Amino acid sequence: MDFSAFQVPYSIDQAYQKRVAYFSMEFAIHQPLKIYSGGLGYLSGSHLRSAYELRQNLIGIGILWKFGYYDQARNQDQTLQVQWNEKQYNFLEDTGIKFQIDIHEHPVWVKVFYLNPETFKSAPLFLLSTDLPENDYVSQTISHRLYDANVATKVAQFILLGVGGAKLIDELNFNPDRYHLNEAHAISAAFYLYKKWGSKQAVKEKLVFTTHTPEEAGNEKHDIYLCEKMSYFCGIPLDEVRSLTDINDDLFNHSLAALRFAKFSNGVSQLHGEVSRKMWNKYEGICEITAITNAQNWHYWADKQLYNFMDEHKIDAFVDRKRYLKKRGMEIVADQTGKLFKPDVFTMVWARRFAGYKRADLITRNEKRFHALLNNKKYPVQIIWAGKPYPVDYPAISDFNNLINLSKLHDNMAVCTGYELTLSKRLKQVADVWLNNPRVPREASGTSGMTAAMNGAVNFSTNDGWIPEFINHGNNGFVVPIADYEKMTVHEQDEYDLEKIYDILENQILPLYYDNHHVWLQITKNGMRDVRWQFDSNRMAKEYYEILYV
Repeated sequence: MDFSAFQVPYSIDQAYQKRVAYFSMEFAIHQPLKIYSGGLGYLSGSHLRSAYELRQNLIGIGILWKFGYYDQARNQDQTLQVQWNEKQYNFLEDTGIKFQIDIHEHPVWVKVFYLNPETFKSAPLFLLSTDLPENDYVSQTISHRLYDANVATKVAQFILLGVGGAKLIDELNFNPDRYHLNEAHAISAAFYLYKKWGSKQAVKEKLVFTTHTPEEAGNEKHDIYLCEKMSYFCGIPLDEVRSLTDINDDLFNHSLAALRFAKFSNGVSQLHGEVSRKMWNKYEGICEITAITNAQNWHYWADKQLYNFMDEHKIDAFVDRKRYLKKRGMEIVADQTGKLFKPDVFTMVWARRFAGYKRADLITRNEKRFHALLNNKKYPVQIIWAGKPYPVDYPAISDFNNLINLSKLHDNMAVCTGYELTLSKRLKQVADVWLNNPRVPREASGTSGMTAAMNGAVNFSTNDGWIPEFINHGNNGFVVPIADYEKMTVHEQDEYDLEKIYDILENQILPLYYDNHHVWLQITKNGMRDVRWQFDSNRMAKEYYEILYV
């Protein structure tokens, strides 16, 4: 295949003619391609799948991570073990494209691989790698580990995605109408384009930006002198960089630079849009921040038979299908943990990236009530956890290991490893309730509950991210009533949420599930219906063209 004048290799729908290059550090396209860590990748993957379904003129730009994020294994005592295993893929095409970019004032070779749209039914995806014999070992390691813990390596990865991605687009002669940065990791592309076009306004006309972080401290910042030394600014003098970005202290704020270079930007839920405007509006020179709520690809995630039985009002078949899905997923849990759960018992799942604000262990913090919950004879309960902590996030790893040790005391509690696309889908099929309890308003969007609903799980959540746009309490899910969290300490907020979670679980959810199962099934089906159109990524991909790429 000739890549010198690249065009998207399928007919483009008239509504989506604008050429878009979509930059992301991670893409969760399909289980075999392990270049993702969590929600950002799941979002990017669904976006590319919907771009393919809608026939949009969009290409993805990412990095081919040699060791992926990491492989989650177990030590002898079942606790978390981090493994770095080399990945190989026979379904990626070598484009033959090789070029150099400067990193640390030193030329580094970049090789480009291609994921054909027909392989996994996604928009074309180009993946960059520095793992070449032409490079010294340190340069080779730039594309080894997603979100490398070494600061200089991480900055080099941002240069690879931004500058390398922008240079690749020139090699392809793709000439995009929009450069879309999914998070600020690739903002170095703006400096490459500024140097190429000679004006900030020219960059601004073509650059759009999606922010995912609802608090300022969570946005990437690095020493501006380190960035300059690493060639992040493409040789542009530091005084000029400061003038372009209006960043005058010693920390280069990637998101702030993106907001000043972009024509438009968006938060990833309506609530996050509000939070972002409030957070960034104290800064001058930033672009307009709108909101496009995240979504997931229905065709990829949903159990079609469940939907068919629901649409055809075959209630017995619907119940039988959900029971089968639970039983099948429970075999994976049994294989991993030795605990064989029962498909007719109420099953709750907490599964997503382990991070402090997501509070994986929240429900266990009241030991007396947790023990009573797991020993409830009238309304028996089974609970499963899964998720990957960042490999050097030791508090999150400690939470994971504490849950494993606690699970040794309970036959109806299990913790799974290897939380990737396939296990994610299976656990959503296992769940009667999908528990989500981030500390409000820390969750920009969160999308795991969307795909849970697509597999017949009822959402039970704190009122954050996408949830205010979705849950109608007692009708299609259950939500912790909002409180004046700003006036609470973190401890008070955790105590309040924990009390409400137990109250709703014990007095509403469990009695409904066991004593009014026909009502429970109606809530399940309402959630499945409500999530299907509003939170399918085809809606989201359409909105990006209508709102952000205009």
